Amino acid sequence: MSACEFTVPFSGNAGDVLGKARKAVESQGGNFTGDVNSGEFDVSVFGNRVAGTYSVSGQNLQMNIHTKPFMVPCSMIEGFLTKQLT
Repeated sequence: MSACEFTVPFSGNAGDVLGKARKAVESQGGNFTGDVNSGEFDVSVFGNRVAGTYSVSGQNLQMNIHTKPFMVPCSMIEGFLTKQLT
C-alpha cells in the first residue's frame, strides 16, 4: 500500500470540518477518532481500506494516508476529500 500526504485548506471552524469528516467516515462503517488537533481514521470504500491520520494547523488540515489501494492515485483521494470537506 502506498502513502500520500497533502493539505486541505478550509475556512471556518475546524470542529465543523472534522464533523463532516467524521460523518462521512462513519456513514461508510469506518472509525474516526481524535479531536480538533489530531486524530486517525480507517474506512472501507468499495471493499478497499483507506486509513490515515490528520492534524490541524491553523486553517489547514494536514492529511497523511498510510493505507490505500495501490491503483488509487493520491490525487484522487485528495480531490475527493477536498470536495467533501470544504
